[in-house]
Amino acid sequence: MRKFLVLALAAVMMLTVCTAQADRLADIQASGKLRIATEGVWSPWTYHDEAGTLTGYDVEIARLIAAGLGVEPDFDEPEWSAMLAGLGTRYDIVCNGVDYTAERAASYAFSDPYVYTEVVLVVRGDNEDIKSMADLAGKRTSNSPASTYAQRAEAAGATVEYVEALNETLMLVEQGRVDATINAKGSVDEYLEQHPDANLKIVEIMPGDPVCFPMALGAESDTLVAEVNRILQELRENGTLAELSIRFFGADLTNPPA
Repeated sequence: MRKFLVLALAAVMMLTVCTAQADRLADIQASGKLRIATEGVWSPWTYHDEAGTLTGYDVEIARLIAAGLGVEPDFDEPEWSAMLAGLGTRYDIVCNGVDYTAERAASYAFSDPYVYTEVVLVVRGDNEDIKSMADLAGKRTSNSPASTYAQRAEAAGATVEYVEALNETLMLVEQGRVDATINAKGSVDEYLEQHPDANLKIVEIMPGDPVCFPMALGAESDTLVAEVNRILQELRENGTLAELSIRFFGADLTNPPA
């Protein structure tokens, strides 16, 4: 019995040591690739250009992060609802314009903010009933499930129809199947620029949450988060973050609002 207890204790101690030594950054560098989740359908954050190449603000920053870690970027394009759930198993990082919230920070580790956005409330062009978030009570909106935009709508008293892509969201509004949607101003601005005949209008502009890169929560992610922050700081200091922001958003969104 004593021998069994000693062996069991040794096994527990070995498991504890191995767990304590777990290091996601070391695993990433050993594998030679950074597993990145991004939608690929949310311009200008993540989308495919006319040649079919995956690009966008977050995609290009993700490539620079992988290069800074000394590995290759390995992109996967799941639906939004699968991204955060896959952190630590299928993905090392989510690069998809993810807003930081205290609720999410209880479940995921976050990088420092790298962009600050505004959020807009969008309705059909002939809608005169909704002029602000205060008018959403009892109305229907469309947004990605578990997004901060959906949470804002629900908090305002709206019923949310869940969809995955921005184009689908705005089509539902234009078709009158829902009353409104909430989304990032940069994405809506680009959609309206590409679809000048869209029967849509922005009725309210609101401050957004800071945007960060989520990673798996836990001490094993500490070195990865630190390295991502180091790379982001370098990109900020050498002007790359601002240059990419101007390229994809038409403005420098990398500084917190005054």
